[in-house]
Amino acid sequence: MSISLFELALYTGALFVLFLTPGPVWVAMLARAMSGGFASAWPLAMGVVVGDVLWPLLAILGVSWIVSEFTYFLEAMKWIAVVMFLVMGVMLIRKSDTAIQSNSRLTAPGRWAGFIAGVAVILGNPKAILFYMGLLPGFFDLSQLTVWDIVAVCAISAIVPFTGNVILAGFVGKMRAVLSSPDALKRMNITAGVLLILVACVIPFT
Repeated sequence: MSISLFELALYTGALFVLFLTPGPVWVAMLARAMSGGFASAWPLAMGVVVGDVLWPLLAILGVSWIVSEFTYFLEAMKWIAVVMFLVMGVMLIRKSDTAIQSNSRLTAPGRWAGFIAGVAVILGNPKAILFYMGLLPGFFDLSQLTVWDIVAVCAISAIVPFTGNVILAGFVGKMRAVLSSPDALKRMNITAGVLLILVACVIPFT
């Protein structure tokens, strides 16, 4: 492998912080767990894994091809990643008291329905590949990645959110209480926003 343990650890930490940021998958997990418990929510987490592997893989392959054509692309993308994390952090802090809206269409009963809902949520946003194209060069030199590097990156991209989603489903009762409290939600969003900004500050030195 050409990437270091530090680079993998930093990327893992960034993914964990991003998981703490409420989004469509987060809301879908909560909706299913609240409606059908853990048994209803874990198939959705499995469905999300499909996109969490596919999007970074396609981003790596796409960026690697672009790098072969344009010399300074990776350096530019690293600074794009810095700006992206800064903007996400600031926006999260500014909108820290925004309530989360649920989607009842994601709560259909059944394991297969849960799995399909997970796939639909994660693949329903094609802009995710652009997100990874901006994110990954901030952590890795994509022009030097080996097959095992790509496997490691895709595995971490899937394992971190999957673990978080399963824990979220398992403790849904406590999470529901947190989300029902505007003050607690605001504190959580501010914390996640600050962490995203810190990640942006670290990227230039990797």
